[in-house]
Amino acid sequence: MNKTININLGGFFFHIDELAYQKLKRYLESISRSLSDDPQGKNEIIADIEARISELLSEKITDARQVVNEGDIDDIIKIMGQPEDYAEAEETYNESSYSYSRNNSNGKKLFRDGEDKFLGGVASGIAHYFDIDTIWIRLGLLALFFGAGFGVILYIILWILLPEAKTTAEKLQMEGEPVNIDNIEKKIREEFTNVSENVKDFANNASEKIKGGASEFSEKMNQTFSGKTKKNNGLQDFIDTLGKVILAIFKVIGKIIGVIIIFVSAAVILSLIIGGFSLGSLEWLNVDGEFLQYPPFFYDSELPIWLLTLCGFVLVGIPFLLLFILGLRILSSNVKKISKPTSLTLTGIWIVCLLVVIFRGIEFGSSHSTYGQSSGRSNINIVKNDTLNLKIVNDDEIFYRHNLRSTSHKEEVYIDHKQMVYSNNVNIKVKKSNSEESYIVIVKESRGQNKSNASFNAEKINYKYKIEGNTLVLDAYYLSNFKNMWKHEEVDITIFIPENVTIYFDNSVKHFLDDVKNEGDIYDKDMVNHHFIMTDKTLKCTDCVDEIEEETEVEMQEATI
Repeated sequence: MNKTININLGGFFFHIDELAYQKLKRYLESISRSLSDDPQGKNEIIADIEARISELLSEKITDARQVVNEGDIDDIIKIMGQPEDYAEAEETYNESSYSYSRNNSNGKKLFRDGEDKFLGGVASGIAHYFDIDTIWIRLGLLALFFGAGFGVILYIILWILLPEAKTTAEKLQMEGEPVNIDNIEKKIREEFTNVSENVKDFANNASEKIKGGASEFSEKMNQTFSGKTKKNNGLQDFIDTLGKVILAIFKVIGKIIGVIIIFVSAAVILSLIIGGFSLGSLEWLNVDGEFLQYPPFFYDSELPIWLLTLCGFVLVGIPFLLLFILGLRILSSNVKKISKPTSLTLTGIWIVCLLVVIFRGIEFGSSHSTYGQSSGRSNINIVKNDTLNLKIVNDDEIFYRHNLRSTSHKEEVYIDHKQMVYSNNVNIKVKKSNSEESYIVIVKESRGQNKSNASFNAEKINYKYKIEGNTLVLDAYYLSNFKNMWKHEEVDITIFIPENVTIYFDNSVKHFLDDVKNEGDIYDKDMVNHHFIMTDKTLKCTDCVDEIEEETEVEMQEATI
């Protein structure tokens, strides 16, 4: 039967048997003797060690009635380490029955770092836990604030939930260091060293200020006794204070600008990386068609697509990378500048890519510099006194248009898995034939590097029509090579009919007629659903009389009213 003792250790109450108490007492006394030669911070070191032992005992003792025994103390000493590991003490604490060893199995714990904080020390605490620089955590929280919008809420929640590392043991746990005598002593001595340096700096600054004040006082006394008082001293103080306020405002604005620069540049760089990996993966998988689309600027080129794409990424990415580093340097002076070799290398790569893009720009411009055309003529079996019906149709399977009209707008389509250009840039004219024959002339226009190349591109434009009895059915569209997307291509159709031939304009051609000359100067859109006969000069409407008379009567009635 052992005698028990009640002790207060680190602010906690424990029941401990006499043998365990004696062992714990000898242990703490030995630590105290090892620190006796250098008493700086000794009391705080002992207090932190006792707090750590109390914490470890609290984890072991789950019941308030449970008694701390000698085995519990041995376990604590194994974790904390033996004093002679840290000091050359010659006192007796070498009993062979005790074999103490370090235990570095302590893991990190998440705390708020009160010594390195911008607001609450949350970011620096997380940085300690993941062993990364604090600036990246702060940038991540800013990104969550500007991007997802819940960065502030997350920060406040962590501020409330995470305890601040106040004791030496907690600071060691935050940094992932074993909480033993050696580290506690080292940590406290570092803090005392920092405090000493701060006190020394404060004393030096105070001394300089005292000297400055004494010099200023002496100067004022001399001016007073000499009868020369310094005027406008209050105004000078106001100007100095105002300058400091303005400087502080500019510093805050600079920080805000730095955050904006970091956010924008990081978003652009991230977009480039995601886009680059996406395009690269699709090309590597040989995916084409609708899933992989490049602008025509890339297609009609002598240079490979991958080179132009890479140069485009570099031209955009390198400036924004430099802006990102600039933003980091605005927020933190610890961020180093890019080394000179790296700067020269990035500059060289950027200039090479710029030259490549300039070369492609010149090439692209020259491929659109010259106008060319290709024309063809076909006879229509329509003679004098016949009626020609004119209509236009679209192929909805290629591309559906609800309202058909002539427009220069182009669409990307796929014909038998081949990428093509679909366009409704088709214009229709009707003129008098110089002979007794009816015929159609189709002129296809395009551009190229020279006349021959432009005419070749025009010839490759795919346009179709058909004649069904007395009806001429025109396509409302043409198809062209996708690389000619930006070459201002169009198809002009002119129908020549002899005198006394009648032509009927179907409603479908309403928005494709191009300034068709006629008697009465009827607008193109009003010519549809009417018959026009070719006279010796121009077209004449044969069934518009009633409408004209009705319009005239309406105008006369309105004028009378």
